[in-house]
Amino acid sequence: MLPLASESPLGPLLPEHPEELFVGVVLFLIILAVVWKVVVPMFEKTYAERTAAIQGGIERAEAAQAEAAAALEEYKAQLATAREEASRIREEAKAQGAAILADMRQQATEESSRLLANAKAQIDAERASAVNELRTEIGGLATTLAGRIVGESLDDDARARRTVERFIADLESQPAEHA
Repeated sequence: MLPLASESPLGPLLPEHPEELFVGVVLFLIILAVVWKVVVPMFEKTYAERTAAIQGGIERAEAAQAEAAAALEEYKAQLATAREEASRIREEAKAQGAAILADMRQQATEESSRLLANAKAQIDAERASAVNELRTEIGGLATTLAGRIVGESLDDDARARRTVERFIADLESQPAEHA
C-alpha cells in the first residue's frame, strides 16, 4: 500500500510539520509554568488555610473539651464539698437537738423536783397546822371530857397539857384504820 498524501511517513501521532510539535511543546511549557507559578500557589494557600482552619477547630474543640472536663471535675469537687457540708450540718443539728432535749429533760426534772418539794413543804406545813389545830381542839375537848370523867377540874394548864399530850400520844400509837 502506498502511503496517502495526508499520512505522514512517521505515523499518525507525529505531525506533518515538526514546527507544530515544537509550538505545542512550548505552549505546554508556558501553560505548565503559569499553572506552576499561579495556580499551584493558590491551591497551596487554600490548602494551608483549610488545614489551619481544621487544625484550629480541632485545637479549639480539644481546648473546649479540656475546659469542660475541668469544669466537670470542679463541679464534682464542689458537689462533694457541699455533701460533706450538708452532712456536717445535719450532724451538728442532731447534736444540738439532742443537747436541747437533754437540757429540756433536765429542766423538766428540776422543775418537777422543785414542784414536788414545794408541794411536800406545803403539805407538811398544812399538816403541822392541822395537827396544831387538832391538838388545841382535842386538848380542850379532852380536858373537858377528862374533867367530867374524873370529876375534878382540870383547869390547871400544866396538868391539862400533860393530859392532852398523853391522849394524843395514845392516839398516834394506835394503827391508823383509814390509811
